[in-house]
Amino acid sequence: MNLNEIIASDTHRKIILFFNENQSSIDTAKGVSTWIREERPKVKKALEDLVALNILNAYRATSTTGYSYTTDKKLISKIDKLLKK
Repeated sequence: MNLNEIIASDTHRKIILFFNENQSSIDTAKGVSTWIREERPKVKKALEDLVALNILNAYRATSTTGYSYTTDKKLISKIDKLLKK
């Protein structure tokens, strides 16, 4: 998937909006699924898609994975522009 396809996906878009509005947060798939009101397996898949595109960072521990928003200013700016379309 490319960035335009990701933004067009409802679940991916909700996740990006959540992290874009809460840029210092770190949350799990369970937490994100609660915030955006989507099923956890669907959210988990979308989170991993976003990690693959460097939109999110994954912090893996044995029992869970925490996700945070990219700190890449150019990428954040690009995402902001796409979200405003």
